[in-house]
Amino acid sequence: MDDWIDYYDSTHTIYVSKLHRDLHFQIIARDIIGYISSPEATVLDYACGEALSASQVAAACGKLILAEPAPGVRGRLIARFAPNTKIRVRSLDDVRKMQEQSIDLVVMNSVAQYMTPDELDAALLNFSRILKPSGKLVLGDILQPNVGMFRDVTALLSFGLRHGFLKDALIGLISTALSDYRQLRTRIGLQRYSEEEITATLKGVGFAVQRAHRNIGHNSWRMTFVARPPLVR
Repeated sequence: MDDWIDYYDSTHTIYVSKLHRDLHFQIIARDIIGYISSPEATVLDYACGEALSASQVAAACGKLILAEPAPGVRGRLIARFAPNTKIRVRSLDDVRKMQEQSIDLVVMNSVAQYMTPDELDAALLNFSRILKPSGKLVLGDILQPNVGMFRDVTALLSFGLRHGFLKDALIGLISTALSDYRQLRTRIGLQRYSEEEITATLKGVGFAVQRAHRNIGHNSWRMTFVARPPLVR
């Protein structure tokens, strides 16, 4: 995961325009809010990225913890949300040291593809430790083995067509094809899981799990799963 952390801590071109970036985070925030069960809930957004719409999520819960591995991104999060007393920014090491059964909702969206299977297992084990018995884990944007880059391209173009940045999306796809992202994706690859594989992985850590009806974000070709600690089975 270290190479991907370095990439996202750099000046990258993963978003084709400011509108694309802003809409991306707005939609993710909207979808996360749908999983918050109480206005007093403590929510952990794991490897959250820039989290530009985190204030919306914080308004729907009691406390929002933004955990981010990239130091540069983490610094921007601290500066951006310093006035918001409901938001705390932490490193992934901080998450490993969190108190047992202290979190109501963990969201890890569009992260598993960048982790090795061992890194994913370690994160899931820690989530099972810090989640309250009544809590839940939402594991979003899981890439499927039989769904290739073509579907990502069509999902982006469709998103751009609906929201008025189709031209930027087309230009951005050309830029991405020539970028460090494409080279890194080719060299390292992305982890992909079938529904059966990710279900088995979550059950292996002790979670009860079911696939959500829709994925977090705009890409319907990817999968989201909702998992609950063993005591809730």
